[in-house]
Amino acid sequence: MSASILYIEDDRDIGGWVSDFLKEKGYGVKWLQSGEKAVEEAAQCAVVVLDVMLPGLDGFTVGQRLKKAYPGLPILMLSARTSIDDKLQGLEFADDYLTKPFHPDELAARVEVLLRRSAVQSAEPVRVKHLTVYEGENRIVDEETGEEILLTGKQYQIFMYLVQHQGRVMTKEQIYESVWGESYIEGDKTLMVHIRYLREKLERDPASPEIIETVRGLGYRVKA
Repeated sequence: MSASILYIEDDRDIGGWVSDFLKEKGYGVKWLQSGEKAVEEAAQCAVVVLDVMLPGLDGFTVGQRLKKAYPGLPILMLSARTSIDDKLQGLEFADDYLTKPFHPDELAARVEVLLRRSAVQSAEPVRVKHLTVYEGENRIVDEETGEEILLTGKQYQIFMYLVQHQGRVMTKEQIYESVWGESYIEGDKTLMVHIRYLREKLERDPASPEIIETVRGLGYRVKA
């Protein structure tokens, strides 16, 4: 299966030819023209190609949110800005930085380098009870049935946040603010509902969860 790229670029002309070029190279491409839904859409992608100048949320803000939600997800920044300050700001969270104008072959080559590097870093899957988590591939497999478990974007983000902090109790505030990028409001049931749906998909017995533990008065944790 070809790697999936999340490409965020608001310029229709540039976005069109870059998207078509990457598809011709064999990649799956999800093209967004703003960063509003970037964190959700990135859940099933292997690399992000992100333009700096975007309407609404700028590329730096979008990139920081993506890296917070998916620390292992490689990000390639694109920008017409050439100043060293802009590059340094981008490289605080991005894995590579390419200035416009660029040759599409160079873009494809840099994407391939990021994918190879990511594959090496995530070569070892994580075992959680009866599940095997392939973080670099955004896949979760139930080893008892051999089936892949399909999660929504938010479900995957919540679970991966807990897996990345395996054994530690994460507060509702920490989880919510990491996944949604907004301040948690006391009494909001959104996270609780998502946890319930996650358990229905991941647990042998959702009524007696072995994977996602509720720590009363504190939050949740994935048991080590």
